[in-house]
Amino acid sequence: MGGTKDLTAHRRVAGAFSLGLARRPGLAGALGVEAIRWTPAGLGARSADVAIGWGLRPSGVAARRWAARHGRPCLTLEDGFLRSVRLGVEGAPPLSILVDDLGVHYDATRPSRLEGLLNGPPGPDDTLAEPALLERARRCIRRIVEEGLSKYNFASTRPVEDFIGPRRGPRVLVVDQVARDRSISHGLVAPDGFRQMLAAALDENPDAEILVKTHPDVAAGRRHGALGPVAGLHRVRLLAQSVNPIALARAVDRVYVATSQLGFEALMVGTPVTCVGMPFYAGWGLTDDRVACPRRRRGRSLAEVFAGAYLLCARYLSPDTGRRCEIEEVIEHLALQRHWFAENAGRIYGIGFRLWKRRFVREFLESPDGEVRFCRSLDAACRRGLGRTDRDKALVWGMREIPEAGRDGLPDGVPLWRMEDGFLRSAGLGSDLTRPASLVVDRRGIYFDPRTPSDLEVLLETADFGPDLLARARALAQQVVSQRVSKYNFSWCAADIRPRKGQRVVLVPGQVDDDASIRMGASVVRTSFDLLRTVRDQVPDAYIVFKPHPDTLGGNRGAGPDLGRFEPFADRVEVDADLHSCLEVADEVHTLTSLVGFEALLRGKPVTTYGLPFYAGWGLTRDVVPFPPGRRTRRLSLDALVAGTLILYPRYLNRETAAFTTPEHVVRGLAQARHPTLPKGRPWPVRQARRAWNLVREATRG
Repeated sequence: MGGTKDLTAHRRVAGAFSLGLARRPGLAGALGVEAIRWTPAGLGARSADVAIGWGLRPSGVAARRWAARHGRPCLTLEDGFLRSVRLGVEGAPPLSILVDDLGVHYDATRPSRLEGLLNGPPGPDDTLAEPALLERARRCIRRIVEEGLSKYNFASTRPVEDFIGPRRGPRVLVVDQVARDRSISHGLVAPDGFRQMLAAALDENPDAEILVKTHPDVAAGRRHGALGPVAGLHRVRLLAQSVNPIALARAVDRVYVATSQLGFEALMVGTPVTCVGMPFYAGWGLTDDRVACPRRRRGRSLAEVFAGAYLLCARYLSPDTGRRCEIEEVIEHLALQRHWFAENAGRIYGIGFRLWKRRFVREFLESPDGEVRFCRSLDAACRRGLGRTDRDKALVWGMREIPEAGRDGLPDGVPLWRMEDGFLRSAGLGSDLTRPASLVVDRRGIYFDPRTPSDLEVLLETADFGPDLLARARALAQQVVSQRVSKYNFSWCAADIRPRKGQRVVLVPGQVDDDASIRMGASVVRTSFDLLRTVRDQVPDAYIVFKPHPDTLGGNRGAGPDLGRFEPFADRVEVDADLHSCLEVADEVHTLTSLVGFEALLRGKPVTTYGLPFYAGWGLTRDVVPFPPGRRTRRLSLDALVAGTLILYPRYLNRETAAFTTPEHVVRGLAQARHPTLPKGRPWPVRQARRAWNLVREATRG
């Protein structure tokens, strides 16, 4: 039998026997149909080309009955094996869906599409024997195991030893499930199968500690377990914490399951599995089976079962767009969540944060092992427990001093983290209270303060930039340039620049003179006005374009848009054109510490720095001010600089899903959501109205 990729070929309309299915975003694309219509009790379903329902639930039963009555095909749907970050009962939409036109993968009482694939005849007609498919399956298995991915992925990122302690002898895992789950009743599990499973684990492993793992829904208090109470049993310990299944399977010598997916995940890490039921992966020679299914006649490898279940019978939805995608995109998305969850672990005390920032800051710091507490001052943070655990951190915005830090400063052992806007920030100004799409959190300093090394500087100095990462960075830089994206993103307007024939065009970006990057990263030249005069002295014959900072133009920061004093030293003071248009016509850029210098490097423009920005000192810029000896000794390629600056250092958030995302997705979003106007000379009431609107949007965001 073939896979499920053609099950909906030439099907235009699917009739859903569940309102939830009809409304599920992206499902039509995943199924390959033009539309999904709700057909309660079959009413209006005659126009449907295919019926769809959910597994063995009432909608699935109704869909199969209607399809049989009207001679139409029927597809039953179920959650895939890489479902989501959070639990389905918490409202998390599935990122993978199993599609079956014969049955349901967990129903061992009758054939399913997956079972048919695995039972396929040996030889050239065996779909699962394709070398490319099996190699892809093995790659996916390696990534899933490396990143500790499972059906749900909000489990703790802490070491498994924190929950089960150091190993002192053999350990066996017994996996409980949700009572009355359909995979149990249809998985050939005996009525007392779970008690038999626990008894077998005890009898067959007399010297082992028995760990009983509860289901996440049970641990969350939303369901009851099938095994029943085990407290007080000799050698048995209940494990109700949110432990990572992959890590747990690695930490034991054997796993006993009824029909749980954790059994297959144990196989992926090489741990032996005993099944007292008949899950989709049992009966193929991979498991110690205590029940039999006569239909399952073939021996299969782990890669073949994975290929059938995860690659051929499952459809995947992009976590960012909701459109159909490949499994690799879902794997990398879940791995990204797990990465930032681990980084955010522990108690983080946000000190002195403005109220409007607190919601999105909390989302950027999400972790199953973390807690964010906002406090007005250090004293308030200490009263709320800062320093009482070895996992506490203090967090401030930028280079702000901790309010009321006093002479003694932070409690002993508490690290100070600093947070700032990322380099691909938003469509609109941060000073207008526009929500950012990216932030950075630095444990050593902050990227714009060259007085001490930052996480970014250490990363650029020491990281191993492999060929895949460099290729991704090159493509990202090309995407940024082609999409005309920068830190703030205003509507495009061409620059009116008219140099003489052959005259060199030099762009001088203005900055806010009291900006921290100038206060800490500039020495001889310290203001935009002094920079412009210096550049005029350096290149007297050039056509100089001075572009004021948008915060200054908008009147949000600095002395305001008094531009007359700049005009004698510039051939044009550009207030209308967007940054990309200015960079397009510029031959080179001269700057103090502006991010525009980095954006010019992306576009292949020579850059001269008069301060010490994060991108200087790596051999890519002409630096007027020398960098302190012994630091930034490495010569970087532009691809490596982009990899560190735009991929590895910041964290990005999808505004719609509140999940961590990639810079590539943020670039696409910023290109589509440009702010309609440049903020030049806006009256005070207009500026305040813009801020109020952004506050309302943030407060009412779903």
